[in-house]
Amino acid sequence: MRTFKKISLVIQIIFYMVAGVNHFYNPPSYYRIIPHYLPYPILLNILAGCFELLFGGMLIFPKTRTVAACGVILMLIAFLPVHISMIGDAPFKLGSLTVTPLIAWVRLVVLQPLLILWAWWYVKRD
Repeated sequence: MRTFKKISLVIQIIFYMVAGVNHFYNPPSYYRIIPHYLPYPILLNILAGCFELLFGGMLIFPKTRTVAACGVILMLIAFLPVHISMIGDAPFKLGSLTVTPLIAWVRLVVLQPLLILWAWWYVKRD
């Protein structure tokens, strides 16, 4: 189980680092999903990218891993309005992907809880 958890951690670190970089590489795709009622979408996108990079980097080190995992959980909770808004906006194009209502619902009720649980796995120390 330890080996699986370490491999899972590496995947999670890469996932958040790549996601964080993507906020700067492809910002229009994020502007599209930020709810219209939230002000300053450019700033929100930059902050989301910075926090994903920060928490991804902090997951690397055992001393900061618990704080990073809690940060990831809080960040994912903060992203819930985006996923709820996506349900109402669907169907829409996000790059080459068409986000259907089903995809939006799966992101909200399956993917987000799984990502939160995945981060929670690193809150507790072995």
